[in-house]
Amino acid sequence: MKLTTHTYKLLGLIVMMSLVGCQKDYLDRPSEDQVEAPYFFNTAKDLEVATNDFYTFLPSESWYTDDGNSDNMIPLTVADRIKGNRTVPVGSGSGGWSWSQLRKINYFLANYHKVPDETAQKKYSGIARFFRAYFYYDKVKAFGDVPWYGKVLTAKDEDLFKARDSRQQVMDSVMADLDYAIQNIPAEKQLNLITRYTALLLKARVALFEGTFRKYHNIAGYENFLNVAAAASSELMNSGAYTLYTQGGAEQAYRGLFARDNQDQVETILAIDFELGMRVHGLGYSFTSATSGSYGIAKDMINSYLMKDGSRFTDKADYKTMAYYQEMQNRDPRLTQTTAGPDFRVNGENANEPVNLTITTTGYRLIKALPDKLQWGVSASYFDVILFRYAEALLINAEAKAELGTLGQNDIDLTINKLRTRAGMPALSLTEANANPDPYLQAMYPNVSGGAFRGIILEIRRERRIELFNEGQRWDDLMRWKAGLKLNQPIVGVYFPGTGAYDFTGDGKADVYVHTGNSSGAPSTVTSLININQRTLWDPVTNTQNASKGSLDPFYQRGKFDEKRDYYAPIPIEDLQLNPNLKQNPEWEKLYK
Repeated sequence: MKLTTHTYKLLGLIVMMSLVGCQKDYLDRPSEDQVEAPYFFNTAKDLEVATNDFYTFLPSESWYTDDGNSDNMIPLTVADRIKGNRTVPVGSGSGGWSWSQLRKINYFLANYHKVPDETAQKKYSGIARFFRAYFYYDKVKAFGDVPWYGKVLTAKDEDLFKARDSRQQVMDSVMADLDYAIQNIPAEKQLNLITRYTALLLKARVALFEGTFRKYHNIAGYENFLNVAAAASSELMNSGAYTLYTQGGAEQAYRGLFARDNQDQVETILAIDFELGMRVHGLGYSFTSATSGSYGIAKDMINSYLMKDGSRFTDKADYKTMAYYQEMQNRDPRLTQTTAGPDFRVNGENANEPVNLTITTTGYRLIKALPDKLQWGVSASYFDVILFRYAEALLINAEAKAELGTLGQNDIDLTINKLRTRAGMPALSLTEANANPDPYLQAMYPNVSGGAFRGIILEIRRERRIELFNEGQRWDDLMRWKAGLKLNQPIVGVYFPGTGAYDFTGDGKADVYVHTGNSSGAPSTVTSLININQRTLWDPVTNTQNASKGSLDPFYQRGKFDEKRDYYAPIPIEDLQLNPNLKQNPEWEKLYK
């Protein structure tokens, strides 16, 4: 069964009130508008139908644009969390402080045992606990300490008004749910359904987040979570169930993995299925529209890609001011499979695509997961969206061991170097990385700890940023590494040494013309005009804005990340009023005093 089949009438009747902050009439709603357990939880099919609804809790196509809310990309409309404009929500259950999903899960877990089929009991209760772990993982990422509810609450339950439980208690409970899921969900490969392998990868993901968050935010107990992350990812790797997708070779495999219409079970562990005429989305449009997404990849992301021989691009003396065509030469092949390079050709087309800088804020156009042109219309895309893939397990394994100080060259060969081999890149050496840490990355992540392992931690972060670009994890990475201040650095784009015509494709013909309001001098071959009175420049040499030369500067206001406040989200005002035992996250209360 695919993720598209969630529309069961009975499921709509299971929906019940939020756990905290709901009005009493909802808590006391009569039973006739609910599905009573004796009339529903009777067969294995009932359990399947009930858990199918939980798949709607997963992210959808937004997974492929969430990096637009981080330092990786700047969209046309910059997110409030980057601008520092988040406010304390007012309404109960708003701003992410909603518990209705948990109510559904706990209701299921209170009743699934009524079905006499023990095999079905184990499988579907395991899936339910997977989703409860996923739910609480999101809550802890957003709010830190939260109340743990492992049961369905009634109107008179005192726990409705309890304080937050400790982060340790909640995360231990999340790990227990994932252990249960791993033990009880079958070890089968199902592209669009939760399996034991999905639970293993989620366990590794959660444990890595929690371990590194604790380490860099000075919370005790990080070692245990990092060991769990290493063990869970190793178990998935040792299962032999998945490998890396390599079809098309180094110059095509990475791009091909995401751009194809239908995923397979080679590397992809869980994907959302889309089909023409059944379920579609609008990613193709947002990737190519000048008025919708207009996503632009950040220059420091572009700078992070190594040269094809494994040397560092940022070791070049002129890397800050290098022209577009030159900077794209002889780089990690994943660079021009992520952004449009000089020879960019859309899937299914026989000719190179004209340079188009009107659909990208930074000049570095997003092409990762870009489909064929038939899918560029509004709500016309139907390619699958990957939520979990095997490559992440390799990255988790390497990072967890590096942060613990137990990483060896053999571990790198089984993880990072597998990814580099797929990309046609030279192997990473533990000894060389630790002996010569990259100063560009050190400046990017100044608080990296690890002593003798600092160099390899930085290289793993490079690999993770490149490999998982625009797969919904960059914000979480910055938060767990306590690197939020990086959001306040310039997020800029392509460099222009002044006004005039520029050849982006290397064919000797101008593609881009930069001017100050008068474009009459543009050659006839130009396909993109840049008016620097409207699209301002930032000079990376003098660190000045509105310069006559420099990088496109689409977000000249800069980020305003508050170290004391913004690692956590605020709790809604009404929920604080309804439950006096809840306390606001640090610094947020000042906005309303």
